[in-house]
Amino acid sequence: MRESGEEVDYLAFVPDGEPTLDVHLGEEIAALKVLGISIAVISNASLVSLEGVRDALSRADWVSLKVDAATEAVWKRINRPHRSLSLEGVQEGILEFARRFRGTLTTETMLVRGINDSPEELAEIAGFLTEVKPAIAYIAVPTRPPAEPWVKPPPEGTLARAYAIFAEELPRVELLIGYEGDAFSATGDAAADILSITAVHPLREEALRKLLARDGASWEVVERLIAAGKLIELEYQDHRFYLRRLPNAWG
Repeated sequence: MRESGEEVDYLAFVPDGEPTLDVHLGEEIAALKVLGISIAVISNASLVSLEGVRDALSRADWVSLKVDAATEAVWKRINRPHRSLSLEGVQEGILEFARRFRGTLTTETMLVRGINDSPEELAEIAGFLTEVKPAIAYIAVPTRPPAEPWVKPPPEGTLARAYAIFAEELPRVELLIGYEGDAFSATGDAAADILSITAVHPLREEALRKLLARDGASWEVVERLIAAGKLIELEYQDHRFYLRRLPNAWG
């Protein structure tokens, strides 16, 4: 990528799943440090109550932790945690990590209509985040195909209220509510690039066409991948998305 003039901001751990489930995460971060590129980890925070997980994450330069709820009932509804987990344990782990982490810590709160977007729940989340003290508290909404068809983004008025509640308590709040753009890197191998990106990040049609252009390839590559059963196409909120077909993931 450097040879092709592509700028690398971070090497990010965003696998098809939760990165802290990897027992070797800390070792992998340490090994990648020799490249001289900052390391980022995007985690759902479910295992941050474990000291070993906090130690692994502490090796990264930038960490994002999910904070989608602050009350037990809402947390269980939106995150559907394993029965061995508790909200209190997760919150204590987040606070302990925040106290010792020397890199950039951010949080992400995904709002789902009618689930965690009430003024009361938003105030509870904001109150907890004041203890975490993230560099940036991101508020996100579903912009890609969700796992459940009933998942919908809140209306604009609710988002404005959420931003106001967070901004009243936190120094920096940002919304992640729009199309994230199409600045994906190209290696020259269009099929490999598409399958690599869509394994963890559904691509909108506009972004996919621009990626093909940077790879010097035609839409025929996409048609071949769909025909081979490696890529699927679906509609969501008037946009066409392309996702890599994974075993037992999309049916």
